[in-house]
Amino acid sequence: MLYSRSSPSSRRRGGAVLETILILPILLYMGFGTVEFGYYFYVKHSCEGAARDGCRAAIVAGAQYSDVTSAVSSSMSAANLGSSGYTVTVQDNGTTITSLSSKVAGDTITVTVTCTWGTAGQGYRPWNMIGSSKQVIGTAVMRDEG
Repeated sequence: MLYSRSSPSSRRRGGAVLETILILPILLYMGFGTVEFGYYFYVKHSCEGAARDGCRAAIVAGAQYSDVTSAVSSSMSAANLGSSGYTVTVQDNGTTITSLSSKVAGDTITVTVTCTWGTAGQGYRPWNMIGSSKQVIGTAVMRDEG
């Protein structure tokens, strides 16, 4: 008995569609997850860079608190995160300060930039894999030059 080559393929016509239907949601989930987590790490890196810039502004002699906030502000604006509702905290040897007048040479200056993922990640949460209340924190520590 002779079999034609077209007969087995004619019985499998719906196989490709079924496989696509089963795999497509998984691929979409992975694709959107990659976008969301990639943007999360971009925001985290930007917060760390802004904290580092603020710390550099704080450690020089004669630095003012406004130098720190303006350095952080310009760095966050450059990363298009100026409206992310971020907060800046400056610590001198572990104590939160609002003025740099009391720092002396050798002090450890810590600058922390914190924002909420719900405001920083707007538009990049296709399936809300990361909760909107998640805190994105960037911290930098440097020794004061005096």
